[in-house]
Amino acid sequence: MRSLDTARDACERLHPGLVKSLSELPLHEREAADSPVIDLFKSHNGASLLVPSAYGGLGADPLEAVRVTRAIGSLSPSLGAAATMHNFTAAMLFALTERTGKPTESQIALLSRIAPDGMLLASGWAEGRTEQNILNPALAATRVEDGFLVNGAKKPCSLSRSMSLLTASVTLPSPDGPPSLAILLIPAESPGIEVHPFWGSPILAAAQSDEVRLTDVHVPDRLVIRATPEDPGRLDDLQTAAFVWFEMLVTSAYVGAASSLAELVLSRGRGSITDRSTLGLHLESAVALTEGMARAIRDGLVGDDAVAAVLTSRFAVQRELAAAANLAVELLGGMAFIGSSEVSYLASAVQPLAFHPPSRGSTTQALVDYYAGGPLLLS
Repeated sequence: MRSLDTARDACERLHPGLVKSLSELPLHEREAADSPVIDLFKSHNGASLLVPSAYGGLGADPLEAVRVTRAIGSLSPSLGAAATMHNFTAAMLFALTERTGKPTESQIALLSRIAPDGMLLASGWAEGRTEQNILNPALAATRVEDGFLVNGAKKPCSLSRSMSLLTASVTLPSPDGPPSLAILLIPAESPGIEVHPFWGSPILAAAQSDEVRLTDVHVPDRLVIRATPEDPGRLDDLQTAAFVWFEMLVTSAYVGAASSLAELVLSRGRGSITDRSTLGLHLESAVALTEGMARAIRDGLVGDDAVAAVLTSRFAVQRELAAAANLAVELLGGMAFIGSSEVSYLASAVQPLAFHPPSRGSTTQALVDYYAGGPLLLS
């Protein structure tokens, strides 16, 4: 499949050998709860994709990132989801280096280890909570003398058993004014962090999306990123960047899963030429939307315009992938469905795109207002 080959070529260039290593495993092994795919991702320099070259990373641009994510998602939808969580978090953290308000020396030292040490980043944001914005705080912090004690739980939390660092947004109390938003950098080995079983479905089980509980986890001030009086919009801008990266990458991961189904149809010559053409139109429309969004971000689209554009792209892709998956299953036929779990698994693995926040219904009013010329006000 031409566009999928392009994605695989990008993956091979940036993570040499990863496509081959994943391909050598049967699908059921790639997607099992005890799958080695996250270890393979780490050993093939996966952590470095969106780390700037100044920090020892690959410094991939948005178009390269969505292509790599699609290639990974086509081979392992679970790894596509897990890689998305790491990469969008990395993109957000390194955006700090591009703003006037610089990270502290301790934060820079920690960020500088991500690529060389293959550190995987998990997200303690609000992902998974019904009708929630992904960037809403999911944890609570209480001030102590030399930092904060953090309590709460994140479920599901991808990379829960492989993370090196958990990032989280929290609302911090302020004695002199209203509460303020901050980002915490929490080493995974910190006392008080526990991982508990949560993910009960076999679909995307290899993403390690279990529950991470935090009980009085101490985070020192040096690992707390806040807005500053000189740069009050710092975290707002970072949150916007994180939101855009998440929606763009997670969409591409599911395009990858649907691509595998479409490739099966094309390689087996199933259905009429009109059927296969229709399938290609659905799938390639999703690819064009995703890559077009990546090009826009690469070329400088920011702020509310970027958020609205990435949500529009994601919801349109969601529709195209549903149509592509349904048609692919029909064309592959009953014997393919009965004879192997591959077809049913891939068809099921396309569906969770609709579950990631924000939901289409929760953004309806905000997008209509934006399309009509008003501000974009997401809850």
